[in-house]
Amino acid sequence: MSFQQPRTRIAIAAVLAAALSSAAFAQGSSAAAGAQPSADSQHIPGTPSVKDPWLAKWLTATPDRTPKDLKAGIDYGMNPKTGEFIWPKATPEVHKGQPFPGMLDHWDKSTFTKNVKVLAFYEGVGSPFHAWNNIIDFGGKRYLYIHDRDYLRIMDVTDPAQAKVVYSKGAVWGPKGGSERWDANTVTDYLGGATIAWSKKLNKPVMVASYEIGRYGLMTQKMEQPDKVAAQRSYNSLKGFKVFEMNGPLPSDWKLLATRTTDYEHPDAPIGQQQGSGSLDAPEYYGGKYMLLAAAPNDSYALTEYPNYLYSPGYQVWDMSDPADPKFVSQITVPGQVVDDKDSVFAYLQNPRAGNRTSWMGARIPIFLPKPLENGGKIGFGAMGGLGLWSFDLSNPAAPKILGSVNTPPSFAGTEYDNADVSQYERTGYVFTSGYPMNRDCYEPYKDIFVVNAKDPAKMKVVTTLPRPTPPEGAPYTDFCQRGGNFGPKRSNAIGQPGKWRQKIIPYSFYNAGVQMFDVTDPAHPKIAGYFVPPLADETQLPKYTLGKGVLAMYTEYDRNIMWAFTENGAYALSSPLLGEPILGPASKPFPQHEGY
Repeated sequence: MSFQQPRTRIAIAAVLAAALSSAAFAQGSSAAAGAQPSADSQHIPGTPSVKDPWLAKWLTATPDRTPKDLKAGIDYGMNPKTGEFIWPKATPEVHKGQPFPGMLDHWDKSTFTKNVKVLAFYEGVGSPFHAWNNIIDFGGKRYLYIHDRDYLRIMDVTDPAQAKVVYSKGAVWGPKGGSERWDANTVTDYLGGATIAWSKKLNKPVMVASYEIGRYGLMTQKMEQPDKVAAQRSYNSLKGFKVFEMNGPLPSDWKLLATRTTDYEHPDAPIGQQQGSGSLDAPEYYGGKYMLLAAAPNDSYALTEYPNYLYSPGYQVWDMSDPADPKFVSQITVPGQVVDDKDSVFAYLQNPRAGNRTSWMGARIPIFLPKPLENGGKIGFGAMGGLGLWSFDLSNPAAPKILGSVNTPPSFAGTEYDNADVSQYERTGYVFTSGYPMNRDCYEPYKDIFVVNAKDPAKMKVVTTLPRPTPPEGAPYTDFCQRGGNFGPKRSNAIGQPGKWRQKIIPYSFYNAGVQMFDVTDPAHPKIAGYFVPPLADETQLPKYTLGKGVLAMYTEYDRNIMWAFTENGAYALSSPLLGEPILGPASKPFPQHEGY
């Protein structure tokens, strides 16, 4: 079997049981994995000094290729002759700012717009770190949900220019931090990534909410924190998803219908004994029979370099014919994920990221569908971190097949292949895919948005990239890196947005470069058609350690031509002639749409 070719086998619902011997892949270094044994011990050379058996297998299988720290102004930084930023080639993950000569010494307050209009700004409705979003209509009013594990805000956005908060739970942030204390290690009652859809079975809306191991605040270095690793293996919250019947817009109106773990081999395992990652991000679900999740089903999905994460998630298909009784259908696994599978390890070691102790490997979001399976969709695309972009034949959801894959040279720190935008696929056959920056102050390679020709999903090819944004005329900097914080794409279209994707235009959240709108009329020759670069928050508004995000999330109401841009200190309601005239009132049809409308 050749792992050089895009056609590879797929493991469905079962993992090979053959265990790796420590001698078979004794390439790893134990030096980075804890205290060294004494000279007179019975230590076997090449055996890592970690307690967790799955981490030990990963370390045993991989060499230590940790990237070195770089020096600003020497290894990377501003080119004084051109005013352009010279990007690092490879960096480790870091958690502090990395200022460089030529960076602004303050948080820039200038604003720039092109083909974008600000309708309103709502301060303090989100979080400085992350925002998931949903929309639903009830009683002629439209409600916007803004949430993460530590907060939930519900806004009446029937008139997006005069919106108001109607429900608030969790901290509201100000210059002294959050208004409520929150411990990532103890939280169990939260709303993670979620999708709202109309259930044909129930004839009412349902919400499917993901529950996963938290990615922030739990662990910083898995090779040095055995107690934190053990806590995640026996996590104190659900690893899976919940289904709610929605009888109104507020949590008090919801009825819990079902709770499932993504540890499908142990469906009755109680909390604390469930294996794997749980369900990541928002489920791909449209209210019909099938739902797709991103999940590692057990602890053997351990081939990942990311320092504070233990899993390489694959995908799952669930039967949602009865939302009160979801049934597992299949597990989708690609080569290079399972540490107990010798062929998978062989594939992993061919990836140049193997051993860099930095790269996220595996999915972060479920498979992206150009068309729902219930509507005749058969093809899906999976953005799988350092494993690249994969295409799948889903014509038989019980037995999915790999069609092909494509990858690009490594770009770390930061995530790669986090998102895939398939909004233009049926028109053009092209997919847009990218990772996003994790280190501040451009202390990592730039994260390009790759334009992939996927007309033949078995033979995908990167043909170009979307243009890198440059500062508008009059900006007090010549490169967005000088603005400080994060610069690069986050994501484009979210799962479960009202209306149909707009053809020829894709809006992206772009951190300190704000909102960037790309004209992809011809995907092989894209251009920037509009933008909104808002002021950055400063220490008078938020604590220093939260600053520099800019626009960290977007959600677009295509049925009303409204874009919501979420920053570290609030939410902007935006319109653009590139989308069409905004509707500042109820949409013509309620969301989620259903028969009768």
